[in-house]
Amino acid sequence: MAFLVAELAQPIARSGDQSLTAYKRLAIVPALNEEASVAAVIDEIRRVDQDFEIVVVDDGSTDGTAEAAARAGAVVVRLPYNLGIGGAVQTGYQYARDHGFELAVQIDGDGQHDPSELERLIRPIVEGEADLTVGTRFAGARLYRSPFGRRIGIRLFAGVVSAMVRRRVTDPTSGFRAVNRRGIRLFAADYPHDFPEVESSVLAVRHRLRMLEVPVAMRERATGRSSITTGRGIYYMIKVMLALFISLFRRYPPLEEER
Repeated sequence: MAFLVAELAQPIARSGDQSLTAYKRLAIVPALNEEASVAAVIDEIRRVDQDFEIVVVDDGSTDGTAEAAARAGAVVVRLPYNLGIGGAVQTGYQYARDHGFELAVQIDGDGQHDPSELERLIRPIVEGEADLTVGTRFAGARLYRSPFGRRIGIRLFAGVVSAMVRRRVTDPTSGFRAVNRRGIRLFAADYPHDFPEVESSVLAVRHRLRMLEVPVAMRERATGRSSITTGRGIYYMIKVMLALFISLFRRYPPLEEER
């Protein structure tokens, strides 16, 4: 299984290239109480590629996130109550599947993911090198500095996932991702709901999706604060480690196209 860090020295494919415009593409923006930042994220995506459709999945926000996203021109899917990041992202993938999208990207509504990196993330998929790409903060220039405690957790997960997939993984918690139609179908049908990034990488490997880590620059949160407190961080580590252990014994049904 190919799970490598992609060193992208060649020029990034531009949104005007025929190879990219052939894809019907969607940006999935999960958002919880991101009224102050979500419109700017939408505007940045539009500046990178006007042909992206953008769906904001409002995960039970109590502020004006949905209204801000709608004013900025995004399609808004409002969940009746908070499902968590996994439920919100899976809702986005179900939207992509049901509306015939061929390429989908995940980009957070808090401003951490830089839309100017989208073409770098997408290019291996467009060129047929990968089914799923993951933006890594810890390869390339390594300009991103996460808090010490979180960095230790990421290294732990990276070591475990690397052993499971038998390839080096540097950033298993990154939610900055892109997938082709196979990935859309997989994640629409089966996606972890609680702290999903690490588990979803293993899920993709088990379904034989080709995966690449792509070095990208990420930013600090533009507004708000992370929902992962110290207590939740400990729960996160225990829960994900247990889920990874269970996944060793889980039998995964084939994707619909493989039956």
